[in-house]
Amino acid sequence: MNLATERPIAAAQRLLLVDDHPAGLAARSSVLNELGFCITSASSAESALEKFRAEPFPLVVTDYKLPGKTGVDLIAGIRAVAPETRIVLISGFVDALGLTEQSTGADAVLSKSANEVSQLIRAVNRLLRRTVAKKPTSAKKVTIKRAGAAG
Repeated sequence: MNLATERPIAAAQRLLLVDDHPAGLAARSSVLNELGFCITSASSAESALEKFRAEPFPLVVTDYKLPGKTGVDLIAGIRAVAPETRIVLISGFVDALGLTEQSTGADAVLSKSANEVSQLIRAVNRLLRRTVAKKPTSAKKVTIKRAGAAG
């Protein structure tokens, strides 16, 4: 994949990236840095909300399974502070838990897979092109049933 041809419209935009797994954080950070984003990272929903409240970000990419609160909890917290923020939720549990944009409050929900990088790039580009922010929905509480360690 040629990342140069996939550059987002608003290169050099700030982005908050949330994942408690260093490998996932490093991989996504590398891809998003290559696209021209200035990345701030967090490894928990609490830390991410703290950083977001100090200085809101136009775009947030978060994993679903985080220590303590989930990515859905984080989305609800972000929507309470800045409902216009674009949010991408990534999870290995998308199908198992029925995670959707409607049930999570995210603007895009992506499944961890071999196609994750290309899906992430497309979702980020699509969300940055959108001129009207998505109206926040009341995210339903999604509980995780012990399904392994993948988030």
